[in-house]
Amino acid sequence: MLYTILGVLHLILFLIAAFEIVTSSKPLLEKVLWLLLIFLLPLIGLIIYYLVGRGK
Repeated sequence: MLYTILGVLHLILFLIAAFEIVTSSKPLLEKVLWLLLIFLLPLIGLIIYYLVGRGK
């Protein structure tokens, strides 16, 4: 049950991050690199994106 909740939470965070990346005003190469990072390194990539990549 716990793993299901964590999996759903991870999926939601992944979709939010992917949507933010795609709709951002960043250059295309940067968008592709962020998407590859969060796709290939799911947990670590999301943490790095939320700490560094969202740059307000």
